[in-house]
Amino acid sequence: MIKTLYVRIICTFLAVIIFSLLSSFFMGLFIFKKEINHVGQNDMIAAGEEMIRLYEQTRPDDWKTFITSMVKVSAYPIHMYDASGNETIFGLNDTINVKIAPEAVQQVLRGQYYRSPDKGEQTFVGLPFPIEGKRQAMFMQFSSENENIINRMMLLVLLLGLFIGSLCILIAARYLVKPIQAMTQATKRLAKGDFDVEIKLKSADEIGVLTHSFNEMASELKQLEQMRQDFVSNVSHEIQTPLTSISGFAMALKNNSLVAENDRNYYLDIIITESGRLSRLSDNLLRLASLDSDQHPFEPITYNLDEQIRQIVVTCEPQWSAKDIHIELEWADTTKITADQDQLNQVWMNLLGNSIKFTPVGGHIEIIITQSEKEIIFSITDSGIGIAAEKLEYVFERFYKSDQSRNRNVGGNGLGLAIAKKIVTLHHGSIEMKSQLGEGTTVVVCLPMR
Repeated sequence: MIKTLYVRIICTFLAVIIFSLLSSFFMGLFIFKKEINHVGQNDMIAAGEEMIRLYEQTRPDDWKTFITSMVKVSAYPIHMYDASGNETIFGLNDTINVKIAPEAVQQVLRGQYYRSPDKGEQTFVGLPFPIEGKRQAMFMQFSSENENIINRMMLLVLLLGLFIGSLCILIAARYLVKPIQAMTQATKRLAKGDFDVEIKLKSADEIGVLTHSFNEMASELKQLEQMRQDFVSNVSHEIQTPLTSISGFAMALKNNSLVAENDRNYYLDIIITESGRLSRLSDNLLRLASLDSDQHPFEPITYNLDEQIRQIVVTCEPQWSAKDIHIELEWADTTKITADQDQLNQVWMNLLGNSIKFTPVGGHIEIIITQSEKEIIFSITDSGIGIAAEKLEYVFERFYKSDQSRNRNVGGNGLGLAIAKKIVTLHHGSIEMKSQLGEGTTVVVCLPMR
């Protein structure tokens, strides 16, 4: 069984060449057989006429010796018939006897030329030959020696074509298979976890396109691997920090000599707070995993978006009231939307929660909803401290925090905006953030009308 592509290409090309050469040979022989016979007959007639002219000029004493010498010169075997139908053959060593019909002999004896039929096995012609005042029929047969020379020449041409074609195929197949072999080696490296692979090939054919796609795949896999490592590192860090606090304070509480009675409640509150952070982190991770999976339920319904926003604001009233934040709501009419209500509820909760966290005491938050024929635009603007422009492109990445200390103080884990973007993307919408340091932040969500 042939296993390598290199050998398969060579064998396939050789089979194609052999088949095409043989087919061409037999087809050409079939197509041009009639023309070849006709040309051969013309040559024999010309040679026969020259023999007759030469005989009439020289008038040799022994006409049989003359015919024998002409046979050697022309390489055409000759059959002579007299008026009684008696045959005399003047041939070469490899002469094949042909059967000449009596009708053909009589036609030549009457002074007419004769040509063998195109479909006959042998090619010959007949000419009237006057010898010693008596008309005889001379039939010239196409020599098998001449035919063998032509056959050997054609066979040599076929063999040369096969040999030269085979050499070209060997070189071309190696050229074609070489990039595939390089891609195989690169694939093995990818399978072992080495993503720093790049195949250098500048051809613009299908192999070049495949190589370019392979390099893009390797680059994306490298990015995914880096994201995976960053994700594991971030999750480990987010889990380890509260666990360290919980473990440390729990051990301190266990030793009565280290903690005063008045400080126990304070330490217990810290443990409860850190446990809550762990709980929120696990919930967010589970939600992200569910959103990333194809099995996550998506149940769109038609409902009032403005009413949903009002309920979110009321739910978060303890948080913004405690910081004396003023919230403004602005929309024209009742805004109906067809979407997954539970998922969008998470989006609005995350966005409003972030605005409340990073808006100082006495600040304000503005929520605006506008609607067109194609989309609904939700925007929330706060008067918080803002985010630097160079950090805006990273805010929707998982576990990203523009200010580590600030996020730690407010209990964030860097997953809220990532969840919001994932949900908006599932709704075929878009989300973007605009912000300036010291001037606040605006988040705009665009959702298509269904």
